[in-house]
Amino acid sequence: MGWAVYCIGPGEIVFRFQNVLAQLSVTYLVAFLIMRKSFSFQLIFTLVILLLIDLAYRFFPVEGFNHPWVAYQNLGSWVNMSIEGVEKTSIWASLNAIPTIAHTVWGVLCGRLLMSNRPARKKIQIMLMAGLAGLIIGFSLDLLNITPIIKKIATASFVFASGGWAILAICFFYWLIDVKKLFVRESKFFIIVGMNCIFIYLFFEVGGAALLTKIFKPFTKGLFSWGGDLTVEIMTSLVVWASLWYICYWLYKNRLFIKI
Repeated sequence: MGWAVYCIGPGEIVFRFQNVLAQLSVTYLVAFLIMRKSFSFQLIFTLVILLLIDLAYRFFPVEGFNHPWVAYQNLGSWVNMSIEGVEKTSIWASLNAIPTIAHTVWGVLCGRLLMSNRPARKKIQIMLMAGLAGLIIGFSLDLLNITPIIKKIATASFVFASGGWAILAICFFYWLIDVKKLFVRESKFFIIVGMNCIFIYLFFEVGGAALLTKIFKPFTKGLFSWGGDLTVEIMTSLVVWASLWYICYWLYKNRLFIKI
């Protein structure tokens, strides 16, 4: 599905794999294959992947693509070019699917921790330590000029730092909603989207948002043109966003959950 999204625009088969869904297909598969292994195995596995991809970016032996952190001159760009057959493709690397395996595996580990019989306090402690460790490692690699944080090629430092923030976010919401029982009803606003997240992502990507924009913009322009173009754009975006949420709500209300 992630790959097919790229083929819709040009109306022909193109080989691009930079979007989130295409890359999740790789990370989900790997995480599934090792999810029954021990915690130590999964953690070491992700660390080895991050080390190898970092070394690969530094020492990839092809002239013109041996500048690891320079756009269009690194391993990620070479892989894009090799797949797509075009000299300059997207600055986002298809190879990101490899380092971000760590993100998905860490998510699995957090999920299994939350589903375990450990006391809530212990779960929070473990996630706090893991999240802080990710932030310290990621930002230290960047600040010490070892490996810069670059999202578009998912450098090891980016994976650590963003993974750290994600784990801390999981920890915070677990403490707030599951432990303290606060904002339980309000959290449904987000659950409604989460229950059909892949569907609404694909709907957006295949032109759903563009279609809604065409439908609503004449009305927002008529009502808010007094505020200038920026006001019209903001109001149109808000209406489209609300419409996308309502589509998820309608599916949720009718117990329609579209999953792979």
